[in-house]
Amino acid sequence: MLLCNRRLIILGGASALAGCGFEPAYGTGGSASKLQGRVRVDDPVGRPAYLLTREIEERLGAGPSLENGGAYGLSYAITVDEAPLAILSNNTATRFNVTGSVTYALRDLESTAVLVSGQERNFTSYSASGTPVATQAAARDAEERLMVTLADQIITRLIAESGNLPI
Repeated sequence: MLLCNRRLIILGGASALAGCGFEPAYGTGGSASKLQGRVRVDDPVGRPAYLLTREIEERLGAGPSLENGGAYGLSYAITVDEAPLAILSNNTATRFNVTGSVTYALRDLESTAVLVSGQERNFTSYSASGTPVATQAAARDAEERLMVTLADQIITRLIAESGNLPI
């Protein structure tokens, strides 16, 4: 009985979404398909920028080369800060908080007009209670997790705004 009720709820929810004009963003004719393979991300300078660029290109596809032109260019500026979060009585930090923000702008490469811009912020942390090598690995992992999260936030915003972008 419970299984039957779940199926009815799922089918009812799917019907309601179909009736309200819901369509997949990356589906045929979906608004986010305008972004697939058409966003040229600025060349990265430094590890955080490389991680951010890599994640965006994995999700949207690598943009066209400069020679081939392209529809959109994505510029960004990254700020990453680290602060001790847990400090022992001997003044040794055992946990660090890593905060980051990315200011970005999606522009039309032909007219150079800014189409979407914004700033995303997030944080992560890591433990520094192990060996120096383990602490360094944890710090690098935290930086990578932060850039993945920020890239996801940027892409989510671009997808939400993709319906307003020129083709």
